[in-house]
Amino acid sequence: MQLTWEKLGLVFDPELIPERPDWMVNFAQAPNVVIFDSFIRVFFCCRPKPDENKQFVSYCAFVDLDKTDLFKVLNISQKPLLSLGDLGTFDEFGTYPVSVTEDSGELIAIYGGWQRCESVPFNISLGLARSHDKGVSFTKHGPGPVLSHSPNEPFIVTSPKLRKYNDTWYLAYTAGRKWILDEEGRPEIIYKMRMATSKDLVNWTRLDRDIIDSKLGDDEAQACPDIFYAAGKYHMFFCYRQGLDFRSNKNNSYRIGYASSVDLQQWHRDDSKVDLDVSETGWDSEMVAYPTVFELDGTVYMLYAGNGNGKTGFGLAKLHGALG
Repeated sequence: MQLTWEKLGLVFDPELIPERPDWMVNFAQAPNVVIFDSFIRVFFCCRPKPDENKQFVSYCAFVDLDKTDLFKVLNISQKPLLSLGDLGTFDEFGTYPVSVTEDSGELIAIYGGWQRCESVPFNISLGLARSHDKGVSFTKHGPGPVLSHSPNEPFIVTSPKLRKYNDTWYLAYTAGRKWILDEEGRPEIIYKMRMATSKDLVNWTRLDRDIIDSKLGDDEAQACPDIFYAAGKYHMFFCYRQGLDFRSNKNNSYRIGYASSVDLQQWHRDDSKVDLDVSETGWDSEMVAYPTVFELDGTVYMLYAGNGNGKTGFGLAKLHGALG
């Protein structure tokens, strides 16, 4: 069955907020949703201006949207939800991306922590944090990650999406397979989607293999695997790109893919079921990326990021028909 998505438009771009804080200058990356009684809280990641060496850091934030009008902003976080780590820690230079879900009255976050490197730009591991004030602030589980590199996942453990099914936590994420160099000698990461399970959010058992096939060949990069359960099946929406020349060539940049499963282990990829592509002009004319899917009052929506890996903010699309 073809899935038909209707683009509804740009929802949030920090650059369009006149009185935004100085740590939220631009970017609204990797949006994900927690639904409350009268609003939805969209967690995302943003950046301040770069430092004197043109280096960025990244912070977690939220924006509250009216449940009756998802284009109406009710509130924006006034401070970062997570502080950067101390000297030498895995999250010293960034907390991005973040996945937040509710469980027994508290909010659980799995987030990427950034370290700067010398031969390649960065490395990432995944940390755990909890909130007891509906996501206004989070407390880290500790100074170290709960899921990091392993013999078969040697670098870049990132893009977490956390879900709980049948009293088991499922973490879909991406793991770096290799670095490749572009024509100018710039390293770019190739990562594939993976899965791990846990009972306590701290000790994780990895499936230890790629969970979907590559459409663009071995150098396809895959990210942001968001899982949504409906009609007796698990539906995964994710983004993928070419390994090189994806920053300036929109034909090689991020697109949204789809896969389904009945057991969360064996996945069947069928990108033809997603007709959400780049627009001819505007904020999402170069890429569509980082999808997150949620249901509100019987309608299924998708938030997704646009150009520049979310530098132009995130927008909204609505599904016509039902997932099946």
